[in-house]
Amino acid sequence: MKKYVFIITDRNRNNLHVGLSANIVGTMNFYRKMPNLFFDAGQQLTRLVYFEELNTENEAEQRFRFINRFTRPQKEKMIRSVNSDWIDLTPGLNYEQLRSKSFTSQSVLSFA
Repeated sequence: MKKYVFIITDRNRNNLHVGLSANIVGTMNFYRKMPNLFFDAGQQLTRLVYFEELNTENEAEQRFRFINRFTRPQKEKMIRSVNSDWIDLTPGLNYEQLRSKSFTSQSVLSFA
């Protein structure tokens, strides 16, 4: 089963949080629905700015520990290497999830 290592931030980029998840879309939905669970209202972590997809749980845990030890400038450099404008990547994830469901659940139409 695939695992994801991700970095999320607030709208002002003040906080960077490294996380590990098997269901990144579900995790982002959780952060959006429970905005004040971990942080106050001004520091809602709702912007997914970086993620990696890994094949095994062991690889993901090792990568998570490695990235978690980074300093803030190192994390920023890593984010900017793939997402220079720090845009929220969550809409793309939702699109991919919907797209894969629609292609796998299509029925075959016969034109007789």
